[in-house]
Amino acid sequence: MIHTGGSEIEQLIQLLARLPGLGPRSARRAVLHLIKRKDALMIPLASALQRAVEAVTICEQCGNVDTSSPCAICTDPRRQQNAMLIVVEDVSDLWALERAGVGPVRYHVLGGVLSPLDGVGPEDLAIQELIIRAGEFTEIVLAVNATVEGQTTAHYITDRIEGLDVKITRLAHGVPVGGELDYLDEGTLSQALKARTAL
Repeated sequence: MIHTGGSEIEQLIQLLARLPGLGPRSARRAVLHLIKRKDALMIPLASALQRAVEAVTICEQCGNVDTSSPCAICTDPRRQQNAMLIVVEDVSDLWALERAGVGPVRYHVLGGVLSPLDGVGPEDLAIQELIIRAGEFTEIVLAVNATVEGQTTAHYITDRIEGLDVKITRLAHGVPVGGELDYLDEGTLSQALKARTAL
Protein backbone atom coordinates (compact mmCIF):
# COMPACT_ATOMS: atom_id res chain seq x y z
CA MET A 1 0.00 0.00 0.00
CA ILE A 2 1.22 3.49 -0.86
CA HIS A 3 1.80 5.73 2.15
CA THR A 4 -0.43 8.80 1.68
CA GLY A 5 0.09 10.64 4.93
CA GLY A 6 -1.63 10.60 8.31
CA SER A 7 -4.72 8.64 9.24
CA GLU A 8 -6.91 11.75 8.80
CA ILE A 9 -5.79 12.09 5.18
CA GLU A 10 -6.27 8.37 4.51
CA GLN A 11 -9.75 8.49 6.06
CA LEU A 12 -10.66 11.46 3.87
CA ILE A 13 -9.46 9.58 0.77
CA GLN A 14 -11.46 6.49 1.74
CA LEU A 15 -14.62 8.52 2.35
CA LEU A 16 -14.35 10.40 -0.96
CA ALA A 17 -13.66 7.12 -2.80
CA ARG A 18 -17.16 5.94 -1.75
CA LEU A 19 -18.80 8.70 -3.80
CA PRO A 20 -20.23 7.75 -7.22
CA GLY A 21 -17.73 8.33 -10.02
CA LEU A 22 -14.75 8.52 -7.69
CA GLY A 23 -12.34 5.66 -7.15
CA PRO A 24 -9.30 5.62 -4.86
CA ARG A 25 -7.06 7.41 -7.39
CA SER A 26 -9.57 10.18 -8.12
CA ALA A 27 -10.26 10.57 -4.40
CA ARG A 28 -6.52 10.86 -3.71
CA ARG A 29 -6.19 13.60 -6.35
CA ALA A 30 -9.22 15.44 -4.94
CA VAL A 31 -7.82 15.28 -1.39
CA LEU A 32 -4.42 16.59 -2.52
CA HIS A 33 -6.15 19.46 -4.33
CA LEU A 34 -8.18 20.26 -1.19
CA ILE A 35 -5.06 20.22 0.98
CA LYS A 36 -3.15 22.51 -1.41
CA ARG A 37 -6.05 24.97 -1.35
CA LYS A 38 -6.98 24.57 2.29
CA ASP A 39 -8.17 28.14 2.92
CA ALA A 40 -9.94 28.59 -0.42
CA LEU A 41 -11.56 25.13 -0.69
CA MET A 42 -11.18 22.77 2.25
CA ILE A 43 -12.36 25.06 5.06
CA PRO A 44 -15.41 26.39 3.11
CA LEU A 45 -16.26 22.82 2.03
CA ALA A 46 -16.09 21.52 5.60
CA SER A 47 -18.28 24.40 6.75
CA ALA A 48 -20.83 23.82 3.93
CA LEU A 49 -20.96 20.09 4.72
CA GLN A 50 -21.63 20.82 8.40
CA ARG A 51 -24.43 23.26 7.54
CA ALA A 52 -25.93 20.69 5.13
CA VAL A 53 -25.84 17.97 7.80
CA GLU A 54 -27.86 20.24 10.09
CA ALA A 55 -30.27 21.66 7.49
CA VAL A 56 -30.97 19.04 4.80
CA THR A 57 -34.08 16.89 5.17
CA ILE A 58 -36.31 14.63 3.08
CA CYS A 59 -39.64 16.10 1.95
CA GLU A 60 -42.51 14.29 3.69
CA GLN A 61 -44.74 14.71 0.61
CA CYS A 62 -42.63 13.91 -2.45
CA GLY A 63 -39.31 12.53 -1.14
CA ASN A 64 -37.16 15.35 -2.56
CA VAL A 65 -34.08 16.56 -0.69
CA ASP A 66 -34.35 20.15 0.57
CA THR A 67 -33.84 22.29 3.64
CA SER A 68 -37.56 22.29 4.47
CA SER A 69 -40.38 19.77 4.50
CA PRO A 70 -42.61 20.13 2.52
CA CYS A 71 -39.95 21.18 0.01
CA ALA A 72 -39.92 24.24 -2.26
CA ILE A 73 -41.39 22.21 -5.13
CA CYS A 74 -44.34 20.94 -3.08
CA THR A 75 -45.11 24.40 -1.66
CA ASP A 76 -44.89 26.18 -5.03
CA PRO A 77 -48.45 27.52 -5.62
CA ARG A 78 -48.13 27.17 -9.43
CA ARG A 79 -47.53 23.44 -9.04
CA GLN A 80 -50.48 22.92 -6.72
CA GLN A 81 -52.83 23.71 -9.61
CA ASN A 82 -51.19 21.02 -11.75
CA ALA A 83 -52.96 17.66 -11.75
CA MET A 84 -49.94 15.78 -13.15
CA LEU A 85 -47.65 13.74 -10.91
CA ILE A 86 -44.31 12.48 -12.23
CA VAL A 87 -43.01 9.37 -10.45
CA VAL A 88 -39.21 8.96 -10.46
CA GLU A 89 -36.80 6.40 -9.06
CA ASP A 90 -34.48 8.79 -7.27
CA VAL A 91 -33.97 12.45 -6.36
CA SER A 92 -31.33 12.75 -9.11
CA ASP A 93 -34.05 11.93 -11.67
CA LEU A 94 -36.30 14.64 -10.20
CA TRP A 95 -33.47 17.15 -10.45
CA ALA A 96 -32.73 16.09 -14.06
CA LEU A 97 -36.37 16.71 -15.04
CA GLU A 98 -36.30 20.09 -13.31
CA ARG A 99 -33.11 21.04 -15.21
CA ALA A 100 -34.86 20.00 -18.44
CA GLY A 101 -37.63 22.51 -17.66
CA VAL A 102 -40.59 20.13 -17.83
CA GLY A 103 -42.85 22.77 -16.29
CA PRO A 104 -44.62 23.31 -12.96
CA VAL A 105 -45.31 19.60 -12.33
CA ARG A 106 -45.33 17.70 -9.06
CA TYR A 107 -43.20 14.67 -8.21
CA HIS A 108 -43.05 11.48 -6.21
CA VAL A 109 -39.68 9.84 -5.46
CA LEU A 110 -39.86 6.06 -5.06
CA GLY A 111 -36.39 5.67 -3.56
CA GLY A 112 -35.33 2.96 -6.00
CA VAL A 113 -36.90 0.12 -7.99
CA LEU A 114 -38.19 -3.35 -7.22
CA SER A 115 -35.32 -5.83 -7.31
CA PRO A 116 -35.95 -9.24 -5.70
CA LEU A 117 -32.33 -10.28 -6.32
CA ASP A 118 -31.16 -7.32 -4.21
CA GLY A 119 -33.88 -7.87 -1.61
CA VAL A 120 -35.81 -4.70 -2.56
CA GLY A 121 -39.56 -5.26 -2.30
CA PRO A 122 -42.58 -2.92 -2.42
CA GLU A 123 -42.31 -2.22 1.32
CA ASP A 124 -38.79 -0.82 0.77
CA LEU A 125 -40.02 1.85 -1.65
CA ALA A 126 -42.48 4.76 -1.33
CA ILE A 127 -45.16 2.89 -3.29
CA GLN A 128 -47.82 2.90 -0.56
CA GLU A 129 -47.35 6.67 -0.18
CA LEU A 130 -47.81 7.00 -3.95
CA ILE A 131 -51.07 5.04 -3.85
CA ILE A 132 -52.33 7.35 -1.08
CA ARG A 133 -51.45 10.45 -3.17
CA ALA A 134 -52.70 9.06 -6.50
CA GLY A 135 -56.31 10.21 -6.01
CA GLU A 136 -55.22 13.88 -5.99
CA PHE A 137 -54.12 13.74 -9.65
CA THR A 138 -55.68 13.21 -13.07
CA GLU A 139 -52.44 11.87 -14.63
CA ILE A 140 -49.51 9.93 -13.22
CA VAL A 141 -46.40 9.74 -15.39
CA LEU A 142 -44.14 6.78 -14.57
CA ALA A 143 -40.70 8.21 -15.37
CA VAL A 144 -38.69 5.15 -14.38
CA ASN A 145 -35.60 3.97 -16.25
CA ALA A 146 -36.00 1.57 -19.16
CA THR A 147 -34.37 -1.31 -17.27
CA VAL A 148 -35.91 -4.66 -16.37
CA GLU A 149 -36.27 -3.49 -12.75
CA GLY A 150 -37.71 -0.13 -13.82
CA GLN A 151 -40.30 -1.75 -16.08
CA THR A 152 -41.19 -4.30 -13.37
CA THR A 153 -41.73 -1.43 -10.93
CA ALA A 154 -43.89 0.43 -13.47
CA HIS A 155 -46.07 -2.67 -14.01
CA TYR A 156 -46.44 -3.19 -10.26
CA ILE A 157 -47.47 0.44 -9.70
CA THR A 158 -49.91 0.30 -12.63
CA ASP A 159 -51.56 -2.81 -11.15
CA ARG A 160 -51.85 -1.16 -7.72
CA ILE A 161 -53.31 2.11 -9.05
CA GLU A 162 -55.65 0.45 -11.54
CA GLY A 163 -59.25 1.14 -10.63
CA LEU A 164 -58.60 4.71 -9.50
CA ASP A 165 -59.86 7.48 -11.78
CA VAL A 166 -56.37 8.47 -12.95
CA LYS A 167 -54.62 8.28 -16.32
CA ILE A 168 -51.30 6.39 -16.14
CA THR A 169 -48.64 7.19 -18.74
CA ARG A 170 -44.94 6.52 -19.23
CA LEU A 171 -42.12 8.54 -20.66
CA ALA A 172 -41.45 7.72 -24.30
CA HIS A 173 -38.19 5.89 -24.87
CA GLY A 174 -36.41 5.78 -28.16
CA VAL A 175 -34.28 7.76 -30.58
CA PRO A 176 -32.71 10.84 -28.96
CA VAL A 177 -32.89 14.21 -30.71
CA GLY A 178 -29.94 14.37 -33.09
CA GLY A 179 -29.33 10.61 -32.81
CA GLU A 180 -28.27 8.66 -35.89
CA LEU A 181 -29.90 5.26 -36.31
CA ASP A 182 -26.61 3.57 -37.18
CA TYR A 183 -25.17 4.41 -33.75
CA LEU A 184 -28.14 3.27 -31.64
CA ASP A 185 -28.40 -0.11 -29.96
CA GLU A 186 -31.07 -2.63 -30.95
CA GLY A 187 -33.10 -2.16 -27.75
CA THR A 188 -33.39 1.59 -28.31
CA LEU A 189 -34.38 1.12 -31.95
CA SER A 190 -36.97 -1.52 -31.06
CA GLN A 191 -38.50 0.69 -28.36
CA ALA A 192 -38.51 3.70 -30.68
CA LEU A 193 -40.47 1.72 -33.27
CA LYS A 194 -42.99 0.51 -30.66
CA ALA A 195 -43.50 4.07 -29.34
CA ARG A 196 -43.83 5.61 -32.82
CA THR A 197 -46.19 8.57 -33.23
CA ALA A 198 -48.37 9.81 -36.09
CA LEU A 199 -47.26 12.84 -38.11
